[in-house]
Formats: sequence, C-alpha cells, structure tokens
Amino acid sequence: MESSRSYSDKIWLVLKGLAMGAANKVPGVSGGVVAFVAGFYEEFIYSLQKINRKAFALLINGRFKSFFQYINGRFLGLLILGMIISYFSVSKVLDYLIVHFELYVWSTFFGMIVGSIYYIAKGFGAWNRKYLAYLLTGIAAGISISFLEPAKENDNLIFVFLCGIIGVSGMTLPGLSGSFILILLGNYVLLLVDSVNALYDTIADILHWDFSFTQDSERIQLLKVLTSFSLGSLAGLVSLSHLLAYVLKRFKKATYAVILGFIAGSLGVVWPWKEKVIALTSSGENKLDANGRDIIIDYSRFFPSEFSVETMLAILFMFVGITIVLSLDWYQKHTTSQHG
Repeated sequence: MESSRSYSDKIWLVLKGLAMGAANKVPGVSGGVVAFVAGFYEEFIYSLQKINRKAFALLINGRFKSFFQYINGRFLGLLILGMIISYFSVSKVLDYLIVHFELYVWSTFFGMIVGSIYYIAKGFGAWNRKYLAYLLTGIAAGISISFLEPAKENDNLIFVFLCGIIGVSGMTLPGLSGSFILILLGNYVLLLVDSVNALYDTIADILHWDFSFTQDSERIQLLKVLTSFSLGSLAGLVSLSHLLAYVLKRFKKATYAVILGFIAGSLGVVWPWKEKVIALTSSGENKLDANGRDIIIDYSRFFPSEFSVETMLAILFMFVGITIVLSLDWYQKHTTSQHG
C-alpha cells in the first residue's frame, strides 16, 4: 500500500510539473500560481533555497547521494521532469488551443485565477488593517504591471542576463507571469522564439555534421543570448528562492497578502476579450514563429459588446476554470484524509 501510494505521489508530482511548465509558457499566467494552489509552493521554495554553498560542497566532494537528499532532489527532479515533458507536449497542445479557441482558453485561465484567489483567501485567516494594506499594495502592483507599455528589443548580454533573473519570477512569484514580464522588457520574441529556434537549428546542423553555423554571426549571437538568459534564469531561481524563503519564514501572512493582491491585480493580463498586437519585421511585415504563426507582443483589452453564444460559452469556460482549481482543493483534502 505504501509503495503504491508513493508511486501515485510521484506521478501526481510530475503532473504538477506539467501544469507549471504549461502555465509558465503563456503570457499572463504564472507557474507560481499552480504551485501555490496545488499546495507545494513552500516546499518548492525551500527546496530551491537548499541550492547553496553546502550543496555545492557536497557535489564537489563527490557526495552525490547526500547532495541529492539535501536539495530534496526527488521532489525537484520529478517537478522539473514534468516541466520538460510539458515543453514538448502539453505546451504544444496549449499552443494549438490558443490558436483555434483563444477566447475559451483565456476564459478558462481567467476562471482558474479567480478560483485561485478564492482558494488562497479562504485559508488566510483573520484580516486586519496591516494585511489589507499589503493586499492593496499587491493589487496596485499587479494592475500597474499589466498596463505598462512594452520596451524595445535589446540583445545586450548583460541586459539579457537580467531578463533571465526577472523572467524566471513566474515560477517563484505567484501572479507574476515571466513570459509577460519578458514582453514588457521587449525581449519575449528574442529569448523565447528567436534564440530557441537558433538552438534547434544548431542541434539539427550538428546531427548532420554541418558546422557551417560557426561562421554565421547572427546564429552565434543568438546562442550567446540564449546562454546568457539561461544563466540569468538559474541565478534568479536560486537568489529569489532564498529571498522568498526568508520572507516566508518571518512575514508569512504579510507575504501571502501581497501575493494574493498580486494575483488579483494580474487578472487584467488574462482578461479573455482582447485584440492582438503583432510583432513586425524591420520591413513592416508580420513576424512569424517557427510554425509560421504571427508573434504576439501585446494585447488591447475590451468588454464584449453583445451577449452572444460565444460570450456565454466564454463565461461557461470561466466556471470550468474555477471548478478545476476547486477540484484540486478537493483532491488535496481527500488525499490528506486517506493518509491520515
């Protein structure tokens, strides 16, 4: 019974990683919200915090088993495995759904975030003026970010490194979408489309023993950009986790109040009714991704002008999103009672 339960927990953890990976890829949706609602946010932060000097000392000294146990390697490994699988599977399905059923996908995400707000708020406990002030601060910050104008693309490697530090925030800060932050910084297309495509092309060339890309200055620059962004993301993931672990230990309710406000303030980013702003090439044509689709860099939001069947279905999908989150809550209670 114990082994089967353990196996079930492992599968469930991989599925949580799948959900986090899919959420991180969508501008406006935060993988941190998934971690928060699914009940493993604090374990995720405290596990990342363990990637420190002691961990590196264990690794350098060849004490791999101790290193693995110290950083909660099984938990992080299964979660990251889920994210990697998601990148090549679930996120591809999500791409398809956004292209063909965009309004309903955004409606579902909107409902999931509304459900997340309810889920977090109901377990918060007593509110007072101090916590309400933190809540309003989070709401104001979330709303402010959602209405910022995107900057212009910048491939300076130091700036790209900073983009990695800031962009990874979507995994550690619920309500703050890393993809959306990269849009605001002007580097979403450069970092998540162009440089990734350059990596795929390079891997394909190497597999065909074609090394002519080494003479392609544009390709080499994109690979440098991707390396700098990856290093920045790693640095951001570790440093932010240490900061968050510190504030969670000392100011837990205040931190939760700000996070709750931030998630509420970010609702505008995932508002279902919006028009796309397409990325343009230097010649003024629509910029396309590797699959030949327009690359979206921003949205202009509006309210539906008529109560059509499409609008009713969108509202229905909002309730579907709320139900998904509440079912996670039900699952957690059910599993806890079984383990008890």
